[in-house]
Amino acid sequence: MRFIRNWKVSLPVAGVVLAGLAWLAFGFFGIHTAFIDDEVSEAVPEFDVPAAPAESANMPDDGTAGVDGESSAESSAEDATETSEATSEAEEVAETPTETPAVEPVATEAPVATEPPTPQIVTEASGSFAGTSSYDVSGDAIVLGNGTGQRFLRFENFASDNGPDLNVYLFNPDDPSDFIDLGDLSGNIGEQNYEIPADVDLDRYSQVSIWCVRFGVGFGSADLAAA
Repeated sequence: MRFIRNWKVSLPVAGVVLAGLAWLAFGFFGIHTAFIDDEVSEAVPEFDVPAAPAESANMPDDGTAGVDGESSAESSAEDATETSEATSEAEEVAETPTETPAVEPVATEAPVATEPPTPQIVTEASGSFAGTSSYDVSGDAIVLGNGTGQRFLRFENFASDNGPDLNVYLFNPDDPSDFIDLGDLSGNIGEQNYEIPADVDLDRYSQVSIWCVRFGVGFGSADLAAA
């Protein structure tokens, strides 16, 4: 009876302990992420190209606004009289044969519409990833810009060991406490893009790091050098 009584007490306790260990292993430590790959394949990032200035659509004033009905009628009567007189003069002139000189048409070129040049995407800086003694990271980190101030950090041929709570950091190599968080790592394998805030100085934050936020551990990094 005593054994049965101890067994009934021990079984729930063991269940609680196992549940706690499982939460630590999978919920906090995330050991399962080491065996699961998150593969992505993002295209080259799209930049916000400035729009061309809109042209004025105002029509020129022909001076006909503000004419009332009476003025229009008088104008029509005067036009009719002038037309009648002009017709009579034309008939008189037609009776006398005259030679009309040939007029050659003047060639005019249609205006060519011009569009503002589209900014070209160029590589501003780049570097190659290297892992630490505990983790493998490889691939290239490339900073893409188009001359407008907008920039993207792009990973190409990228592969890293997976882990819990991985983020992309821009570090100041001279001060490890000085960094910029670009957000969660999209995937541990494949091409991916991260927009760099416009006010970030890449001469200062020149190291890209795959950083495990949960445990404060770097998986690997790439040092950026101007292209």
